[in-house]
Amino acid sequence: MSTRTHSSRVGLDEGRAGVELGEPEGRAQRDAGAGDELPVAPWAVLADREPTVGIDDLPEELFDGLLSGVRTQEDLFGSEGLIRQLTRRLVERALEVELTDHLGYGPGEAPPGGAGNSRNGTPHKTVLTGEGPVRIRAPRDRNGTFEPEIVAKGERRLAGLDEKIVALYARGMSVRDIRSQLAEIYGTEVSPDLISRVTDAVIEDARAWQTRPLESVYPVLYLDALQVRVRDGSNVRKVACYLAVGVTLEGRRETLGIWFQKTEGAKFWMSVLSDLKARGADDVLVCCVDGLAGFPEAIEAVYPQAWTQTCLVHLVRNSLRFVPYKDRRKVAADLKTIYTATDAENAELALEAFGESWDARYPMIAASWREAWDHVVPFLAFPADVRRILYTTNAIEALNRQIRKVIKTKGHFPTEEAARKLIFLAIRNAEQNWRHAYNWSAALVAFKIHFGDRIPDTAI
Repeated sequence: MSTRTHSSRVGLDEGRAGVELGEPEGRAQRDAGAGDELPVAPWAVLADREPTVGIDDLPEELFDGLLSGVRTQEDLFGSEGLIRQLTRRLVERALEVELTDHLGYGPGEAPPGGAGNSRNGTPHKTVLTGEGPVRIRAPRDRNGTFEPEIVAKGERRLAGLDEKIVALYARGMSVRDIRSQLAEIYGTEVSPDLISRVTDAVIEDARAWQTRPLESVYPVLYLDALQVRVRDGSNVRKVACYLAVGVTLEGRRETLGIWFQKTEGAKFWMSVLSDLKARGADDVLVCCVDGLAGFPEAIEAVYPQAWTQTCLVHLVRNSLRFVPYKDRRKVAADLKTIYTATDAENAELALEAFGESWDARYPMIAASWREAWDHVVPFLAFPADVRRILYTTNAIEALNRQIRKVIKTKGHFPTEEAARKLIFLAIRNAEQNWRHAYNWSAALVAFKIHFGDRIPDTAI
């Protein structure tokens, strides 16, 4: 053991001389006759104990004593450093306080009535913490009725480690990578089974999230799907992962659910929308979707009053597929005159002009726009600074990119549940950085003008 490490331990013991860490009767207090008045330590987190002081209320001399031997990061954070020593001491003290409450008398005292349950030693056990493994002495009683809450019987992990495992898993790391990361940074060895059990616990969260009640009105709903690879027996097949992102009346975006199906189709989208309605989403004002055939009909079947807005980015991209490179810039510029028109009437004039210019070489472009026209122009009813919320599904496309970034390291998933687990975690991480919809106050006023009472007056 190094001199510095030994010094930090001495500092810990010296720091306890004046105020025993969490003991109801430290030596200094017993000598002063004030043992019964010492407030319960804040780390003695028992259900029937309310702390009367916080960490910031403790005397600075206590911390000075603890840190007197600390000179390096190893002295503070190392395997024998102060942080782990303090964690060990606090956990042991909290367990001792719990056992005292359970028995009804303190260490060294006689049982009430001279008989009954009693202490029965303090065997060692190692618990895993966010700072690494810590070896503690866990007290027990002779009758075996003591059930501690701080570190329960059989528990080998303290709060914090599970969160670190889940956070690493949510970033697409494999079980092997997670083990290596924890061993390298925290000096903690964990088994593959432990990692699987911790991450499998997320499935229950995902199921609760998937069935949670929804807002009654979503002014904007973005719908899209991406493909993931899932093992099916001896084969690996692609399945469609359906996603829905809604914008609430407050302008907050939230992912409403994850659904899996073998292929993307309008028929299954209708079942997705039916699920949203069954969970409380009674009304949707505008649905922003790609150009999937049958999509508008599926939306109308569930939300007959909703406007369906085809994503202009998808439409332009599909149009340019027919155009060779030499004409692509010119065609794109002429298409832009359509969707940047001041209103639907001028957009239709621009489409006619486009057809006159390009129908001879690329007749399928103008024809595809005319076919989808009723679902191209709805966004033109709104002011220019509101249109950017509606004309594209970029809001959900950005989420798809973040999900793909996480799942690409997996190759394929053993089951749909495994895919759901990781995609749910990726969504949860992505939503932490989401901002409110652009220029939402102006958008809400515009929605109120067009949709009337479907927007509650209290929302404005």
